[in-house]
Amino acid sequence: MADQPPQRRRQARGERRIELLLDAAAEVFGEVGYAAATTNAIAARAASSPGTLYQFFPNKVEIARALSERYLRQLQQTQRKALAVEHADLPLTELIDAMVDPVIDFNLSNPGFQALFNAPDEQVATKPLHVREAVIERLSAIFAARAPELPKDQRVRSARVLVGVFRGVLPLIIGTKGAERAAVIGELKRICHDYLTPLIGA
Repeated sequence: MADQPPQRRRQARGERRIELLLDAAAEVFGEVGYAAATTNAIAARAASSPGTLYQFFPNKVEIARALSERYLRQLQQTQRKALAVEHADLPLTELIDAMVDPVIDFNLSNPGFQALFNAPDEQVATKPLHVREAVIERLSAIFAARAPELPKDQRVRSARVLVGVFRGVLPLIIGTKGAERAAVIGELKRICHDYLTPLIGA
């Protein structure tokens, strides 16, 4: 196999460096928050010089924007798997596990995600409103497949309620560990089960 052209090798190295910088930014944002994070800290975490960082990102805002786009892509992939309409035929307890567990795992595995999207700085990134609407649409489709007689406005309203409940409980899940975290997740699932049973059946 012929060697890659020099330009392509440089491009590949640049892409790897960008990914390393974004990995470092995710760690720093997760540890200290967006506001307290600095480009120097991100460069140091990536074992790069500030000058190298500035070759790819002129400031912290651009780093945050690039990282938020990566998070959104990953989150959308997670949601497509978790909220697949094929899950509609599962027993309700298994359906809730299939919907909730992957999204919780995503948030726990990416501590920088919450720090970034809860940042008060409006320059950071577009808030994931379109992601939330996609979740509501997918939930509504699952409800439709499971309970076709349920009116559309009720399906959408119920999906919005569940998304609101999940977002409200998520900080408690992130803020606890071990047995207490498992207990909080269990409470969230119980709420979902009790709410959904009369709507789409167990």
